[in-house]
Amino acid sequence: MTQHPDLAAALADLTVPLPPGRLVGADDGREPLLWISDAPAPAGLWAQLQRAHPHSGLWPLLLSPLDRGDADYRPWLSGELYPSDAAIPGLYDPAALLGSWWETGEAGGYGEDGELAEALAPYGFTWPGTAPAADVPEGVAGGEAQELADVLQSVKDVRLGLVRAGGGAEALAVCGWSGPVNHVDDIAQVAAVLADWERRFGARVVEVGFDTLELSVPVPPATLAEALPLAAEHTSLCPDLVFQGTGSLTEYAEQLVGAHQWSFWWD
Repeated sequence: MTQHPDLAAALADLTVPLPPGRLVGADDGREPLLWISDAPAPAGLWAQLQRAHPHSGLWPLLLSPLDRGDADYRPWLSGELYPSDAAIPGLYDPAALLGSWWETGEAGGYGEDGELAEALAPYGFTWPGTAPAADVPEGVAGGEAQELADVLQSVKDVRLGLVRAGGGAEALAVCGWSGPVNHVDDIAQVAAVLADWERRFGARVVEVGFDTLELSVPVPPATLAEALPLAAEHTSLCPDLVFQGTGSLTEYAEQLVGAHQWSFWWD
């Protein structure tokens, strides 16, 4: 991948025409963190930019606001971006993070509560370990991401964002997104887990909201047995999926069978 000294230089070298937009930084005055379009992203542009990424170094994201019609388009135009110079996703072991969150966080941090243990059946408060990697044919992940981007652009008011990063997971850390802050306050840890899902499952970060995340999945689990350990990983990162959602890990796992889209939200 071509290395650029900064975001502005990467944009200047970009061969894909962009609609009107602006550079956005954090409130602390540091250099720009991302570029965002001034209006909803034109159809097909996300896909063009994803294909150009190996040469441009710019990863495209579809960006949505906290509230539809929000003039500040929070958090993207309101300065609510918090990158950390020390937050490097590669420093973290994603499997260790998931296990720690399961055993000490909302998934397992309630002692011997029988009702919660039942919700987490068949694992209870014992971390089951990470799910086996999927067999993802070469080139399939990008195509699935493009399909999801097309669907989201057709039904939602999303703008286009560009971040100088190696992929979607890294882009979240670079731009300082803080959606899961009430569960995990270090976005680099979240990015480490997402990068591992990119490697193991071909998942791609497509859309990011104030506290929401949409990923594409080229090869979803085909059976409940395959989906259950994956559901545990999702719940470890985002406990609301079960505790404020389906009510049980098994019911959430059933939703993952055959699903090409993973959706996350944090309170």
